[in-house]
Amino acid sequence: MSFGGGTVSGGAFGRTGGSRAAAAPGGGLPFAGIPSELQAGVDKLRAEEPDHGEPTARFTYRAGAGAHPEAASDETGAHLTLRGLIFRHWRLGAAAALLVMIVSITNQAGPELIKIGIDDGMSAHKSIAVVVLVTAIFLAAIVVTALAQRAQTKVTGRLAARVMNDLRVSVFTHLQRLGLDFYTGEQAGVIMTRMTSDIENLQTLLQDGLAQFAVQGLTMVVITAVLFTLNVELTLITLALIVPALTLASLWFRAASERGYNRVRDGIARVLADLSESLHGVRTVTAHNRQRHNVIHHRNVVGDYRAANNYTAQINAIYGPGTQLLGYLAQGALLAIGGNMVLRHHLSIGALIAFFLYLNRFFAPIQLLVAQYNTFQQGQSSLVKLRTLFATAPSTPEDVAATELAPIEGEIVFDHVTFGYDPSVPVIRDIDLRINAGETVAFVGQTGAGKSTMAKLITRFYDPTQGRILIDGQDISKVTVDSLRRQLGVVPQEPFLFAGSLRYNIAFACPDASEDEVWEAVRAVGLTDVVERMQDGLETVVHERGQSLSSGERQLIALARAFLAHPRVLVLDEATSNLDLLSEQKIEAALDILLEARTAVLIAHRLSTAMKADRIVVVDRGRIVEVGPHAELLAEHGRYAQMYETWVSHSEREAA
Repeated sequence: MSFGGGTVSGGAFGRTGGSRAAAAPGGGLPFAGIPSELQAGVDKLRAEEPDHGEPTARFTYRAGAGAHPEAASDETGAHLTLRGLIFRHWRLGAAAALLVMIVSITNQAGPELIKIGIDDGMSAHKSIAVVVLVTAIFLAAIVVTALAQRAQTKVTGRLAARVMNDLRVSVFTHLQRLGLDFYTGEQAGVIMTRMTSDIENLQTLLQDGLAQFAVQGLTMVVITAVLFTLNVELTLITLALIVPALTLASLWFRAASERGYNRVRDGIARVLADLSESLHGVRTVTAHNRQRHNVIHHRNVVGDYRAANNYTAQINAIYGPGTQLLGYLAQGALLAIGGNMVLRHHLSIGALIAFFLYLNRFFAPIQLLVAQYNTFQQGQSSLVKLRTLFATAPSTPEDVAATELAPIEGEIVFDHVTFGYDPSVPVIRDIDLRINAGETVAFVGQTGAGKSTMAKLITRFYDPTQGRILIDGQDISKVTVDSLRRQLGVVPQEPFLFAGSLRYNIAFACPDASEDEVWEAVRAVGLTDVVERMQDGLETVVHERGQSLSSGERQLIALARAFLAHPRVLVLDEATSNLDLLSEQKIEAALDILLEARTAVLIAHRLSTAMKADRIVVVDRGRIVEVGPHAELLAEHGRYAQMYETWVSHSEREAA
């Protein structure tokens, strides 16, 4: 990993990297242009391509800021709501609402027209003209309803696509902003569900669920109003028979389904988390013959997810048929009451038929609302999960009043620094240390002593619990994160390579680096023979996480990445601890070039690396116990001298 100079540009995210030398998508020869015989077809495709406008995504370390100018802090944290997501595209929302009203009204014209046709065209006057007119209006209402439904589907689909686009960018940006402690405590599979199934549930809800919810709800209102116009007494009896029981059943269903769908969301998150962990650790699983145990564990995880789905299915099986039974019983009672009214001439036959047609349509939305309520609950559950994610504040937020860090010389000061990943259990305690500009300092000590923690504080991966970290006299928590990390370089113990070409990985921190600059970095760290050995050179596509390369080759690429970034302060976290002797010699030679004329902090596992430093800092149980050059520390016969003696004897045994 390396933080380097340069800005992120839209053209820097190609598969083969971000250099100015454009390469073929597959990592082969450079692009040679469009053949003349294909140019006309290409021009036609370009002419038909819609204009999506300039991308507006922006990234900032400021807490609460969104990835989109319109996705600001009012739509993050506890304020993330469906209403807010829709109102961001209010024109489409208003068009969808208007179309929903048209569909709800025109779709209910049928029973009223049938009543008119029976009472005025057949029973009383037997007028064929009335029947023809009613039929024409009926057909017109069907056509209007169909056109409105088509337009509604198109509008809600576009609304869902835009909202989900904004939400995906906002979620990804927030994930980029969060501190390392979040990823330490959360499983990758759980995080993936936020970007996949949770957002997909919201898309389903916005594209179809909410519109249907509104249509069916408005349909019930329209039908209720029409029923009152047909017969007030019969309508009141209907409401008295149906509404109380239906309300109680719906309240129970809402509470039970909310619990059920929360279990479903947590269940699928655990399934994906277990799958992700198993895939990433497949080599370890194979090496330790854990396949059978992993299958049993995954079966249990999937079983919990199945149980959650069974629970929601049982709830639906009770509520759906229960409301249907309630409707049939109500219809039977009303048939007797309405039939008696017709016999007593208090109600016409056409009105009774229309009443029952509307009553059937009154219960149909209830059944559809049950199905849509499942979608609504899934979307709401996903919204709660996303709201919780957005409410997670970065552990190293950028101060609102943060200033740009000017080009630095590289002096680093630990001013009474105390820190613990758990605040109640400090890892380092009251550290006071000054590293001069241009000086190379090595931290040595036993595993868990706090060496790597001090390096992470310098790069501001974490903030001290107490005290300050100063660079050139400026508190790094008071400067912008971008201006700080632009001048820092980090080479971790296990370098991470991204899917793409060697060029892309080397120029990762400087995507606009030129061909000459990339090759300069390759030659500086001794990577030339590796690149020339590859079939496609710098355009060779590495496998996922760089598994097709050796540990030494991956480490050289990480060093080249750091060299190309030209950092003023370089942090190397046990960069040679996992290498063989030949690879270590190559890395040591590359380090001689890389450490020149810059401040360097070495987390040293092997003392051969520490001996390169101007000073050595011995860390033990979170405290600095010795500081000085190699020769002076040996002469003091203290902790470092004991470590050196042990290392020498171990090396001699290995050589023998």
